[in-house]
Amino acid sequence: MLSRADLEAREALTLAPYAALSRDAGGRESPEPESEARTAFMRDRDRILHTGAFRRLDHKTQVFLNVRGDHYRTRLTHTLEVQQVARTAALRLGLNETLAEAQALAHDLGHPPYGHAGERLLDELVRGHGLESGFDHNVQARRIVTELEERYPDFPGLNLTRTVLDGLHKHGRAAAGLGQPTLEAQLVDVADALAYTAHDLEDGLRSGLLEAGDLLGLRLWRTVLERSGLSGERLGRLERRTLHRELLGFLIGDLTAASAEAIAASGVSSVAEVRAQSAYLIRHSPPVSEMLGETRQFLFAHLYRHWRVEVQVAQAEQILTTLFGAYLARPQMLPPAYAARLEEAGEVRTVCDFIAGMTDRYALDVYEELTRPGLGMGWAR
Repeated sequence: MLSRADLEAREALTLAPYAALSRDAGGRESPEPESEARTAFMRDRDRILHTGAFRRLDHKTQVFLNVRGDHYRTRLTHTLEVQQVARTAALRLGLNETLAEAQALAHDLGHPPYGHAGERLLDELVRGHGLESGFDHNVQARRIVTELEERYPDFPGLNLTRTVLDGLHKHGRAAAGLGQPTLEAQLVDVADALAYTAHDLEDGLRSGLLEAGDLLGLRLWRTVLERSGLSGERLGRLERRTLHRELLGFLIGDLTAASAEAIAASGVSSVAEVRAQSAYLIRHSPPVSEMLGETRQFLFAHLYRHWRVEVQVAQAEQILTTLFGAYLARPQMLPPAYAARLEEAGEVRTVCDFIAGMTDRYALDVYEELTRPGLGMGWAR
């Protein structure tokens, strides 16, 4: 049986010199005895995995509302796909795959119900009520793991290591004097975009909102078709899955090759040298970056702004606007755990925290109870 010390020694022996090591995780805000059997990053990964916020991702929108079908991606399945991409690439690059997994599992914890439409609306609502910091799902993820999750009697949140928390700090790093994130955190950031580009194409085709012929103008799609040997004019279920696998393999292969080249060219040999770089070292090659940019523009125009998706967005905005107004007008409706935070965090932030934690279905249930006669308590928790 391997102890934590054995696992840490194995990391130091086998990982690249620029990988982040568990023994250098930076400690925790509240000191704790470390596990005898798990590294610090393993412990962080497991804590994130067992949170209520992580489980609720299963019922939060990626592109299509969760209540619309059981086969489309949700925030949870997206998160697991990001984890898979990050772990695969981390292993090939000699990075700390456990750290990459932990940060991948946490990266979308702060997303509210109804996807990016929900995030935009919550940001508008809290700013409209005087909260200039607004709402951002990356910042909310940090709030969840440092404050909002209640699982331990001795400290708020999960008491994650500083290295894992640093990977969740996505914006304003230069102003905060943080430098670049670790390569593992960079990898999760790039894997996030890689995964949603690939699976949103598949879900768009599955839904019928995109047609196979529509994609033939995309260089990335034509490249994958050529690699697969398929024509691309008409695609059945198995052909779609084949192309999704081919697309993932192509993008992960390019990501690892281009990143390895950039790392070698930079000459970095430590995490400190990674942080001192002027730009990410985890990247795609220039040709594939251009293909991905073209593909994301296409998805924005033809899938994310499709009229049927816009109908769902309008429904989501009506639901969240109603909930926000109702709870702000009557904060006494908040569950006790949130009501206890009113004095410290203020009404606007507390209401925002509560709504952001809702699943699509729970938000809809509460909305229906609030907007019909004979208010019930079936939604209370």
